Amino acid sequence: MKRIPWSAAVLILFLAACQPQNSRITILDGERVFTLTGAAQTVVEALTEVGVTLGPDDRLLYLGARLPLDAPLPESPSLTLTIRRAVTLTLVTPGGEPLTLQTSALTVGEALTEAGFDLHAADRLDPPAETPISGDLTVSWRPSQELTVTVDGLEARIRSAADTVGQALAEAGIPLIGLDASLPSEDEPLPPDGQIRVVRVVESVALAQKSIPYGTRIELSADLELDQRALIQGGQAGLAIARIRTRSEDGVQVSQVSETEAVVRPPVDEVMGIGTKVVIRTAVVDGVTIEYWRALTLYATYYKPCIPGTTICHYGTASGLPVQKGVVAMVYPWYLLLAGERVYVPGYGAAVIADNNGAMTSAYWGTYWIDLGYAETDVIDWANKYVTVYFLTPVPANIADLYTLP
Repeated sequence: MKRIPWSAAVLILFLAACQPQNSRITILDGERVFTLTGAAQTVVEALTEVGVTLGPDDRLLYLGARLPLDAPLPESPSLTLTIRRAVTLTLVTPGGEPLTLQTSALTVGEALTEAGFDLHAADRLDPPAETPISGDLTVSWRPSQELTVTVDGLEARIRSAADTVGQALAEAGIPLIGLDASLPSEDEPLPPDGQIRVVRVVESVALAQKSIPYGTRIELSADLELDQRALIQGGQAGLAIARIRTRSEDGVQVSQVSETEAVVRPPVDEVMGIGTKVVIRTAVVDGVTIEYWRALTLYATYYKPCIPGTTICHYGTASGLPVQKGVVAMVYPWYLLLAGERVYVPGYGAAVIADNNGAMTSAYWGTYWIDLGYAETDVIDWANKYVTVYFLTPVPANIADLYTLP
């Protein structure tokens, strides 16, 4: 047997190694499987050889990664290429018309990102972004909104796709606790300007004592002389316990309200006694001995039938007597009670209460008042002054009406 020289054998092996090797290529197109062995160098050549075409939205995958059509085939003795055909993805957004996309992406998130949508982790996707796409699919997408939350003196920037302010705050870990409130309120939709303020509300309740003032009650006393006054019973202030609710917002007091008040000790009225005991006395006034049952200090003025310089004349009195000395007038309420009673006025003399001073009351002069009558012939120009008026006996039958004069 003739041997081949060693150098020639090495040359043959080198030439064999330089010859192109044929790869076994498997192409999966849905349920169709294509196998070829040949000298195809690029993806396009391999697809052309098995008669497979790709649509504009289809893609070819190798080991799960996208393989460009003009790329050379990977160097491997055995290749499996997977064709992923495009499906229809219908995108539904709040307030917008549904949008139809053709995609061969592997997941929902990948499909939307490739379509140019800016996705955020806070967006609401149904189904979620990581959901594989295996066929036609409808996706609901609520984009999140950037929000600035002012809380506890700080600003926090968050994103949310929540339906309400309260939900957005809860998702961000800023829940409303107790009486806390938000602006806008927690049940309102997210504000267009993205501004949310959280108001920390604290309410405290305290008990406070409150003094209840006592009143004064008048009682008639038979132990006291007529027109005398004395304290029968001292007054005592009452005591109430009030529940005070104080409200603070962000550390600043905004209100303080007394909610309930319970009387612990009711007030006791002061009781003033007014005397009703009639004591008959005698006195010598202007050299005349009189007997009287009452003496009052009154402001005295005088009047006569005609007022000088005017056409005003008083020709008669309320009782029908003429205006003359011995006829006096009192304020109307007193006249009703004392008409016909006799009095003695120092410096004037005895008189009968027979007239009234119109509709004016004693408060007109700031005190009780008597008007002394004169005729035109005996008028004396009194200087207005206070005098002691003695009410002469007998005691009137209506004395009970006269204990406290109006």
